[in-house]
Amino acid sequence: MKTLIVYAHPEPKSLNGSLKDLAVTTLESAGHEVRVSDLYAMNWKAAVDAEDYGPHASRPLKVALDSGRAFDAGTLTRDVLAEQEKLLWADTIIFQFPLWWYSMPAILKGWVDRVFTYHFAYGVGEHSDTTYGERFGEGTLAGRRALLSVTAGGPESHYAARGINGPIDDLLFPIQHGILYYPGIEVLPPFVLYGSDRMTSEDYPDVAKAWKQRLLTLESTEPIAFRRQNFGDYEIPSLHLKEGLEPAGRSGFGLHVRG
Repeated sequence: MKTLIVYAHPEPKSLNGSLKDLAVTTLESAGHEVRVSDLYAMNWKAAVDAEDYGPHASRPLKVALDSGRAFDAGTLTRDVLAEQEKLLWADTIIFQFPLWWYSMPAILKGWVDRVFTYHFAYGVGEHSDTTYGERFGEGTLAGRRALLSVTAGGPESHYAARGINGPIDDLLFPIQHGILYYPGIEVLPPFVLYGSDRMTSEDYPDVAKAWKQRLLTLESTEPIAFRRQNFGDYEIPSLHLKEGLEPAGRSGFGLHVRG
C-alpha cells in the first residue's frame, strides 16, 4: 500500500504531530510506502492567486477556468504539480489535522483550493441525459481511499446527535463527501479523538494503540456508503435523490448515505 499523509499542524510536538509520526512508523514497519506532506514545514502557500496559473491567468481572474487551462498545459506551479503527483501515486490518503472552528485549518483548505484544480479533481467526464460528469464516486482519483484523523477539543457528547456542536458526521460531511468523494475517493470512517485539549501523557498509550489498530486495518475497513451520482439514485439533471430511496426517518446529509 502506498500512503500519502497530508499533515496540518504548526507544532511538531503536538498530539497531531505524534499521530502523524506514529502513522509513518506503523505503516512503514508493515511494509507500506509512505510520503508526507507537512504543510507548515513546507511553508505551503494557502491562497489561490494568479501566480498559480502563470500565462494562463486571465484578467479578471477566473479560478476554475484558468486552473483548468494551466493544468491542461502542464504549467501549474511546481508545488501544486508535486502534490497532484503524490495523489496519483497514493492508494490511500490520510489527512491529519485538528478541528478548528468546525473545519480544517486554513492551510489545509488552501492545499485543497490549489491542488484540486479544474480538469484534475473536477470538471471531468461527459454530460448527457444519464451522466452529469464524473464525480461523487467517479473521477480522476477513483480507486483511492482516504481517512480523516481528527483531534477535537470538546468531549464526545458535544458532537453527538443532540450535542451542541452538531453530529461529527455532519461537521465532516463537507470534507468527506464534498471534497474527497467528489473526485472519486472512497472515504473510510474517520478516526476522531475527542477531548484532546485535556489529554495527558498517561492517556496517550491507549490513543496510540487505537490509532495503530486503525492503521493496520485500513485495507479491510469498509468505506462510508455514499451514494454514487450516476448509478440511478439521483434524478438527472436536478441531482435530487429519487423519491422512496431514503431510509425511514432520515433527512439532511444522511440521505446521501446508503442503508
